[in-house]
Amino acid sequence: MDGIPAVASERAGDTVYEVAGAGPPVVLIHGLGLTREVWSGQVSALAPWSRTIRYDLLGHGESEKPAGAYPMRRFTDQLGHLLDALGLDRVALVGFSLGGLIVQAFALAHPSRVRALAILNAAHDRTEAERAAIRKRVQQAAAGGPAATVEAALERWFTEAGARRRPEMLATVRRWVAANDAAVYPSIYRLLAEADADLVHGVAAIRCPTLVLTCGDDAGNTPAMAKRLAARIPDARAVIVPGLRHMGLYEDPDAINAELVPFLRAALRNDDRAIE
Repeated sequence: MDGIPAVASERAGDTVYEVAGAGPPVVLIHGLGLTREVWSGQVSALAPWSRTIRYDLLGHGESEKPAGAYPMRRFTDQLGHLLDALGLDRVALVGFSLGGLIVQAFALAHPSRVRALAILNAAHDRTEAERAAIRKRVQQAAAGGPAATVEAALERWFTEAGARRRPEMLATVRRWVAANDAAVYPSIYRLLAEADADLVHGVAAIRCPTLVLTCGDDAGNTPAMAKRLAARIPDARAVIVPGLRHMGLYEDPDAINAELVPFLRAALRNDDRAIE
C-alpha cells in the first residue's frame, strides 16, 4: 500500500480482515474470486483520512470456506458480524461487482448501519440473455474449477493496453482466482448470476447517499445498468469512468479514486453535520 504503513491481518470469527488509518470507518468488499488485496490502490487513498477496513469474503482468500450453499444472507451476516466485532455501528460501504450486490442487500437489511454507499461495477436487472451468459460460466466453473473461466475473464476485465503494460497485474488476478476452493466457488458464482434480480425493486428503499460507478467498457456491468440502478435509488448518482473495463479499480485506481474519494468525504461530512 503506497504511502501508508503495512498492517497485519486479523481474524474475527470466520473472517480475515485488515484495518488501516483512522477516522470515519469505510468498509471495502471485493468481488467474486478475488481477495481483499484488490483494494490496495483504494486503501492508499482512503487510509490517510479514514479507518479503512477490507476483508476476505467467505469462500475467498484467508477467510473460512464452509461447505454448503452461499445465499446472500450468508454474506450480509458476515459483514454484520465483522462490524459487531469491530464495535462499529454505522459505516460507509464500498462494494465491487459481487461486493456491490452485497452492499445493496446489507443496506436494505440494516439501513441504520450504512452512512454512505458506493456500488462499483455491479450488475443490475440483467436481461435473460445476459443472465444466461453468466449461468454458462457457472457451469464451466463447476465442471472445470475456478481456473476454467479465468482467461476469458481477464480479457473482459482489463484493457488491452493495460494488459500489455502490466502483465504482472493479470498474473496476480489469475493466481487469486485459481486459488479459490473448487467445492464452493460455483455456489458463489451462482449467487453473482442471480442476486441482481432479487434487488431490482427493493433498492428504491435505500436512503443513504449512494454512488453508482462503472467503467465505460465494462461489458457485463454496463453504463446502462449503472444509470438504471442510480435512477431507482433516491439520492444516488451514476458515474461512468471512460476507457476502462471491469477491473478499473485495479488497473487504474487513480481514475476510480478521483470519483470515489470525494464522494465518500462529502457524504460522511454531511452525515456528521446531520447527526450534530
